[in-house]
Amino acid sequence: MRILYYDCFAGISGDMNLGAMIDIGVDKDFLISELSKLNLGNEFEIKVGRENRKGIEGTKVDVVLKHSDEVCCDAEHEHEHDQHIHEHIHDHGHSHDHLHHHSHEHHEGHNHSHNHSHDDGHVHRNLEHIEGIINSSELNDNVKKISLNMFRKVAEAEAKVHGKPLYEVHFHEVGAVDSIVDIVGAAICLDYLKVDKIMASSVELGGGFVKCAHGLIPVPAPATVEILKGAPVKTGIVPFETTTPTGAAILASSVEEFSDMKEFMIEKIGYGVGGRDTEIPNVLRVYLGKKKLNNHR
Repeated sequence: MRILYYDCFAGISGDMNLGAMIDIGVDKDFLISELSKLNLGNEFEIKVGRENRKGIEGTKVDVVLKHSDEVCCDAEHEHEHDQHIHEHIHDHGHSHDHLHHHSHEHHEGHNHSHNHSHDDGHVHRNLEHIEGIINSSELNDNVKKISLNMFRKVAEAEAKVHGKPLYEVHFHEVGAVDSIVDIVGAAICLDYLKVDKIMASSVELGGGFVKCAHGLIPVPAPATVEILKGAPVKTGIVPFETTTPTGAAILASSVEEFSDMKEFMIEKIGYGVGGRDTEIPNVLRVYLGKKKLNNHR
């Protein structure tokens, strides 16, 4: 049995996940080619490089929006944006001025100030719009299914946190191109690896507060906590957000078992690098391993 294991000692965000997947063997050209099937290619490009955090080298993925000055999706961005996914719920004050600026102090320290205000051409998309983009694409059925499940996890959490009907929740962040790339990209990678089982460690959420359109909100953000209900979590290793709603949704929709025990033979290790250089290695570590079906060890 082939196993994919997420070691979330420093949390997880959408961009860190893409970096880890490429680092462990997903062909980056294949990933970029598949993402072009979303027909959003005139809105973004993907940059893949190598970076080092506390002596650990890994793959860094950035989603660059063509119609704004910002580089998104570094974890921070993600964090930003991502997080703010939750915030972005329309009525989350959606202050159209969106929050992309979440100073996401998270993983990345970029502070990218995603300031995606609505003048930059970004629109607030709701779940129906996102479903339309994915369903009308030429992606295979399994990738569509995985992607839609991840988006639904976020939408359900946002709807609950904000007290809105599911299809009335408008996300800026999650509806933003970089968030769509992160989630659909995660689905493409999981379909590419075709493992038999996906596992994860306890998930580090971070601590402190994060800035958003409404002011400061506590870490973990409400949507992140909602998405990870039932999963083992840890907090406080660093005073900022380490797991974003997108990262949480990737785990919640795909992980079959959470365990800090790695009872399988490790065959390959990959690292996805976050934007911020912190006191702990800001990386997502993933393993590909094997376990004999007739042996529980």
